[in-house]
Amino acid sequence: MPLPLLVPALLGTAFLVLPLLGLLVRAPWSNLWPQLTQPAVGQALRLSLLSATLATLVSLVLGVPIAWVLARSTIRGRSVLRALVTVPLVLPPVVGGVALFLVLGRQGILGRWLYETFDYTIPFTTTAVVIAETFVAMPFLVISVEGALRAADARFEDAAATLGADRWTTFRRVTLPLVAPGVAAGAVLCWARALGEFGATITFAGNFPGTTQTMPLAVYLALQSNPEGAIVLSLVLLFVSLATLLLLRDRWLGRSAVPS
Repeated sequence: MPLPLLVPALLGTAFLVLPLLGLLVRAPWSNLWPQLTQPAVGQALRLSLLSATLATLVSLVLGVPIAWVLARSTIRGRSVLRALVTVPLVLPPVVGGVALFLVLGRQGILGRWLYETFDYTIPFTTTAVVIAETFVAMPFLVISVEGALRAADARFEDAAATLGADRWTTFRRVTLPLVAPGVAAGAVLCWARALGEFGATITFAGNFPGTTQTMPLAVYLALQSNPEGAIVLSLVLLFVSLATLLLLRDRWLGRSAVPS
C-alpha cells in the first residue's frame, strides 16, 4: 500500500477506534451488574427496548409498502417521494423533533384536533417516543427493502401472475419471501437506529424517567451525576451496535466474491 494512503488510513482508524477503546478501558467492570440493576437504568433499558421494537413494527407496516412503491410502481414523482421519505436520514434529529411538535403538539396541525376532540395530547408521552423513533429510523428500512426489491428477480412474480395469482397474493407468497433477507436487514438497522435516537426524542417527548427517558437520554442525564452509570449504558449501546454489524456482516461483506 502506498505510504500516502497508509498513514491517513492508520490515523483515521485510530481516530475512530480509540474512543471506543477508552470506553472499554474506563468501564466499571467490577461494578457493572449493580449499575445495570439500578431502578433508573432498568427503566431506561426496558423503555428503550420496548419503544425501539414498537417503532420497528410500525416501520415494517408502513415502510415496506413505501419501498414497494419506490421500487416497483410506475407512478410519477417517485424521485420526489424518495427524497421526502429519506429526508430524516440527513435532517438533524432536533429539527425532526421540532417538526413533529408543530404537527402533533397540542397546538399543532393535527395535535390541536386530537386535543379538542378527544382531550388527548401526544408530546411528552411514551407514544411520542415511539413516533420520534419511527420518524428517524424508518428510512433505513425503506432504503434496505427498496434495494432488495430492485435486486429481486421479477420473473418469479411474472410466473405467479401467469398462473392466475392476483397482485396481493403474488406480493404475499412470492415477493416477500424473495426480499425477506432485505426486510430483515432493514428491520435490524431500523431497530438499532431507534434504540440510539436522542435528538428528536428529547425535543418531542421530553426526558421523564419511566415514561420517555430512553437509554441515550439516560446517558446524557447520568453523565452529570453518575458517570459510571453513563459508561455502563454507553457500553450497552455499543454492544448493541456491534451486534447489529455482526448480524449484517454477510449482507455487507460476505457476498463480495470477485467474478471469474
